[in-house]
Amino acid sequence: MEATLSNELNVLALIKGQERYIFIYDDDSRAQLLDTIQEYAGDAGMNFSWFDAMVLSSKAREQEEAEATPAPRGRL
Repeated sequence: MEATLSNELNVLALIKGQERYIFIYDDDSRAQLLDTIQEYAGDAGMNFSWFDAMVLSSKAREQEEAEATPAPRGRL
């Protein structure tokens, strides 16, 4: 039996010096992603600022809007 994905996967990445924050999520997990980003920003033990959270949250919303907008048709 072959597994199929009902949603495409989205990727957000943030590189801060030697640190790498990579988030892979599907459309159904976007709210959980935004919650996680906020938790990271509120954790004083992490080098993840509220500015980082704002940038990544904005990118996640841009991805959502891009998925909702049909791609323009090219000429053949």
